[in-house]
Amino acid sequence: MSVFTPVERSELELFIGGYDVGRLVSHAGIEGGSENSNFFVECERGSFVLTLVERGPVDELDFFVALLECLHQADLPVPYAIADRQGRTIQRFKDRPALLQPRLPGRHVQVPTIEHCAALGAMLARLHQVSSTCGLERQSDRGPEWMLAEVTRCRRQVSPSEAELLDEAAEALRRVQQRGSQLPKAVLHADLFRDNVMFEGHRLTGIIDFYNAASGWTLYDLAICVNDWCMSEHLRLDPLRSDALLAAYAAQRPFTASEAECWPDLLRIAALRFWLSRQIAVQAHADQPGVLVKEPQHFMHILEAHREVSVRLAPFI
Repeated sequence: MSVFTPVERSELELFIGGYDVGRLVSHAGIEGGSENSNFFVECERGSFVLTLVERGPVDELDFFVALLECLHQADLPVPYAIADRQGRTIQRFKDRPALLQPRLPGRHVQVPTIEHCAALGAMLARLHQVSSTCGLERQSDRGPEWMLAEVTRCRRQVSPSEAELLDEAAEALRRVQQRGSQLPKAVLHADLFRDNVMFEGHRLTGIIDFYNAASGWTLYDLAICVNDWCMSEHLRLDPLRSDALLAAYAAQRPFTASEAECWPDLLRIAALRFWLSRQIAVQAHADQPGVLVKEPQHFMHILEAHREVSVRLAPFI
């Protein structure tokens, strides 16, 4: 989350007046992201998050609102768009699409434990079970074809050793594409990093920021999680945390033989996707204050480490 578009109190008071949430008490921008403008908003009748959508397919906001409502109705701890007094969930504010959502309790975890990883695995399995039956579909704007195109563009700008890594990852992506019909699918969160999950103790209390959600391979969502939640300080998979996350997921949806075979490649693909998107963010926002620009080389190192994958899915089949 971040702030690209500043909001004055007087402007926000007029906007909040359209909702049945009482008068505005205070607001503050949320720094540390790279895509949308977000604000904590305190009102007389509750705490909320206001999002101004800055990037991506804004014409698909109805999909995100419907997905979050579906997950909310299934009692998953997700934000959902609050309707104004006219029954509208998507507004215009500061010439941008705007959503007002409840603020979820809890805090982000910086150093995940085995218990945190197990809770995340179980929650992600529930999310996939619900999203696979909600009747919604969306193609990602940062899916396989985008990745392959970006590899072609980026490999001309990196060192020979990095270009070799990119080529290997692209080949892994092509292998999975050939077997994609054999892999379970659902609507994925597709960005389930530690800064998009909240806990109270070891209890998972919130999953936020669904603006990358799209249809895809469920195992890809897991690979994104493992690449962030289960890495050691040396950027190697920690077997205890990895096994805890995967086992908790598999307890609700056992893995298939095809998934076990594709797992190493999907770990590489997940690393590739975020190396590429972080590279774009660096180029676009490096000089903007208040915008968290994450180090692209972090995922290049993870991609290199995944040349050898020791954590397998076979024990959970």
